[in-house]
Order: sequence, then C-alpha cells, then structure tokens
Amino acid sequence: MQTSRVALITGASKGLGAFLADFLAVQGYDLIVTARGAAALATTADKLASYGGKVMSIPGDVADAGHRRALVAAAEAQGGLNLLINNASILGATPLPAITDYPLDELRQVFDVNVFAPIALTRDALALLKTRGGMVVNLSSDAAVGGYPGWGGYGASKAALDLISKTMAEELLDQGISVVAVDPGDLRTDLQQAAFPGEDISDRPLPDVTLPFWAWLLGQDRMAVSGGRYLAQAEHWEAARETV
Repeated sequence: MQTSRVALITGASKGLGAFLADFLAVQGYDLIVTARGAAALATTADKLASYGGKVMSIPGDVADAGHRRALVAAAEAQGGLNLLINNASILGATPLPAITDYPLDELRQVFDVNVFAPIALTRDALALLKTRGGMVVNLSSDAAVGGYPGWGGYGASKAALDLISKTMAEELLDQGISVVAVDPGDLRTDLQQAAFPGEDISDRPLPDVTLPFWAWLLGQDRMAVSGGRYLAQAEHWEAARETV
C-alpha cells in the first residue's frame, strides 16, 4: 500500500499559506495546518478536507514550544513528514520604524517567530523528515536583501533565515533532507496590507501567481535543488548562487 505524502504548513489560514495548503491538497497530500487565528484556520481546513485527504488543523503560535511539539506529534501520528513549509511570519512594529528606532521587545518577537521558530520546528521534525527524505521550505522576502527604509527588522529576520536555510542544507545533506529558501515576491496579503496601512494594494497579485514555481519546485529532485534561494515571481526562479 502506498503511503500518503504528508505536509506541515505554518501560517496556513490565509494568504500564501492557505494557497499552498490548497495546492498540496489537490496533489493528494495529507496536511497538518496551523495558524494563530483559529476561526480562519478552521474555515481553511474545511475547504481542504473537501479534497478527500486527511487534514489536521491545530491552531496556535509557532513561537510556543508546546505548540511546536503538538505539530510534530501530529506528523509522527501520520508516520513521517515529506514537506515542512515554514511560512508563518510577523511584520513587527508598525508604522514601519527605522532600525535605530525599533522597539527591542518587538524586534525580539519578530526574530522569535520568523527565525527561531523555523529553526526549532525543523529541529524537532528532523527524525520525521529523515524517514521520508523530506524537504524544508523557508519563506523569505526581497526585504532580506533590499535594505528598504523601515523594513530593517523584518528584513533582518528574513536575511537570517536565508543564511540558516543555506547552512541547514549543507548540514543535513548526509541525512537526505533538502532545505530551500523561497522569496514569493510581493503579494496581496494581510502582511503586505499591514505594511501599507490605508493604502490600496490591489496592484499586488494574489498568491496563486506563484503556482508555476511551486509546481516546478516540487517536481524536482529534492537534493538537486537543496541549498538554493528561489524567486517565485522572477523570470529566473533561482537566485544566483555565490561562489567562494
């Protein structure tokens, strides 16, 4: 009997996370989805279940160690983990402050959610990922490389996640676990709206614009793409790799 593929997606109630969950459900994945908003997550989970696969909806904050343990336990009950998508992120202080004015308690929270939580969840799930030869996808941002005024806190967290992704890819190579970073580009999401309060962001595309990229990425040999940083809306999806 063929074992179903299992994916765990954080920040899955809305936006890109919900789109990815929907895409994977159509591909036949069993899903574990999480987000802080329980009501929105339940609505998304109901839709996902309509595709016929198993869907476990576990609301909570990925910065909480107990919640991360619950997510890993859910994956363990499914027999392993093929795909971990660390999508949950927070923008941080708004209106976006200069980095020299950034409230340090809010900056710590940004790093807790955007950096430390993906590290910890990946670490906790290593045995399950190894069982399936799984892939870890860490969601990045152009703010990681842009140096945009006001985006220093969020951008620094994503720059750290980029380096962590590249390092993990090297360190987990012998365990058969693939790790990639993906910059999805500007999208019409709640986070983008929070960054531009009161502004019309209808010119930003919806998350489904990234569909061709995800179809390509998940169709590749996972170890061949490991260590890459990918641009989901660019003409060339893989960012140039640095050479030493």
